Amino acid sequence: MTPAGWVLAHQGGWDEVGLVLTPIVLFAGLLWLANRRATALGAAPTPPSEDDGPDADERDQEEPDPPR
Repeated sequence: MTPAGWVLAHQGGWDEVGLVLTPIVLFAGLLWLANRRATALGAAPTPPSEDDGPDADERDQEEPDPPR
């Protein structure tokens, strides 16, 4: 077998692990960096208040006057 064949041949699974873990580690690092920058800019998310919820918009709207 040629040297290129040895490199491209099945390596016992470590190469497949690398193909899976590399994008995961890359995206985790980018997410960490984005969160760090957002926090530094003061754009950190605020915790939800009691008024926030699925029907919060409905409570904020005024009810229409009944027809006369």
